[in-house]
Amino acid sequence: MKKTFILEDLCCANCAAKIEDAVTKVDGVTSASVAFLTQKMKVEFDDAKEEAVVNEIKAIVKKIEPDVNVVEK
Repeated sequence: MKKTFILEDLCCANCAAKIEDAVTKVDGVTSASVAFLTQKMKVEFDDAKEEAVVNEIKAIVKKIEPDVNVVEK
């Protein structure tokens, strides 16, 4: 499954890179990319693990960048 998330108020490219790296390591995720300029994150993951993956993504973003809101598109 492919899903796009909006990372509202993402403030720096370094944080975007950290988020991308951490999300790529989540169990069930096959690929992840974060575009700092558009504040979008595209993630491809195993359909069966959707809820767990989405929850983990939100937790990772909040840990790295607490002021960012993750919006599922």
